[in-house]
Amino acid sequence: QVQLVESGGGLVQPGGSLRLSCVASGFTFNSYPMKWYRQPPGKERELVAGISSAGGVTNYVDSVEGRFTIARDNDKNTVYLQMNSLKPEDTAVYYCNVIHKGINYWGKGILVTVSS
Repeated sequence: QVQLVESGGGLVQPGGSLRLSCVASGFTFNSYPMKWYRQPPGKERELVAGISSAGGVTNYVDSVEGRFTIARDNDKNTVYLQMNSLKPEDTAVYYCNVIHKGINYWGKGILVTVSS
C-alpha cells in the first residue's frame, strides 16, 4: 500500500532553515508528481510546492517562492522541501502528498514551528 513518511520538522528561529524529507513506498515513485502541503493552526490546508515525476518542473505558492525549494531523489524514493528564511507565518503541519490511481494519499504530517 502507498505510504508517505515525513521527517525533519521542529522548532526554528525566524530566518532559520529546515529541510523536510518524505520517504515514499508502495508505488512506482519515479512515475508520479509529488507535492508538499501545509496547514497552519486554525486554517485550511494549502498547497506549498509541487514537482514533476522526473524533477524537471517545480512550482510554488507565491508566499514561499524564492525561499523554499522542492526536490526529489528517485533512487531513494524521497522528496524534499528545503525551507530557508523561515517566517513565523510558515508555522504549520507539513504534509507530503501523491495522487496515485486517482486517490489522494497523505503522510501523517510533520510540525514546523518558527518562533523566537
